[in-house]
Amino acid sequence: MMSEQSNIFQGLWPALFTPVNPDGTFNPKELEKLIELLIKQQVDGLYLLGSTGQGFLFSEKERKEITRTTLEIANKRIPVMVQVGALNTEESIRLAKDAASHGADGISSVGPIYYGASADMAFEHYRRIAQATDVPFFPYQIGSAANHQVIDRLLDLPQVHGMKLTTDKMLEISTIKNRAGDKWKLFSGADELMCQAALCGTVGAIGTSYNLFGPTCKYIRETFLAGETQHAMDYMLTFQKFIETIIPVIWSFFNRAMYLRYDITIGEPKPPLLAKALPWSDEEIMGMTEEIESFYTPVS
Repeated sequence: MMSEQSNIFQGLWPALFTPVNPDGTFNPKELEKLIELLIKQQVDGLYLLGSTGQGFLFSEKERKEITRTTLEIANKRIPVMVQVGALNTEESIRLAKDAASHGADGISSVGPIYYGASADMAFEHYRRIAQATDVPFFPYQIGSAANHQVIDRLLDLPQVHGMKLTTDKMLEISTIKNRAGDKWKLFSGADELMCQAALCGTVGAIGTSYNLFGPTCKYIRETFLAGETQHAMDYMLTFQKFIETIIPVIWSFFNRAMYLRYDITIGEPKPPLLAKALPWSDEEIMGMTEEIESFYTPVS
């Protein structure tokens, strides 16, 4: 039976950027500005230290500091899920316990990194992290990771409340939904497929672009679920084209766009990620942003 707490796990969750200073160190001042913006915009939750948050590029000590700072700023005004995946399971467990001790609402983790993961390896990695705390756990599956052997075993763990699924294969999502039924809350992780994934059983969406387009994406997803399919289709086609355009310079684009739109500096990505030169002027970047936001037309 799902707990009442599980009702918070739905809707639109930005995969939170982790702002950094020019030397690559964590910038809490800009993080606070970003969190306050997203709370004001009424997004439904925050996903911390995933791929967008560059979690794997910070040390364990830094990740704990970022987690503690985020949870202090959020102060239970918005749910926070912390991604704790690391190269070794023991570090993931320490990060999970630390996040739980500071009030995280959810814990998430990628599967085993670097070493080829068998079904047994993936399950044991997830099981140990899930059982380390009493906080709802959400495995983070990337790509073709809908391994039925792992899914079926995870369904027997009461600590697992759902999954984050970053895949462009809708059949993978619907297959997991059919196996899990109403037991799990599924989040889609591909921004450009947030509406399509909802047809396959997701109750929420976690993504990078929601930092910049939170109100618009939330509006589109909600109106799509309410039956506004044509508007959603027009938006999703435009949104997909936009994402396709910025992918080669994604870190540079969001850094500049967040500054131009909200006066928030994300900073250059940590190596080995690269901040490539942008091929657009500030006016062009704002034009691209405004085109996406033009689909947000709520009735006053």
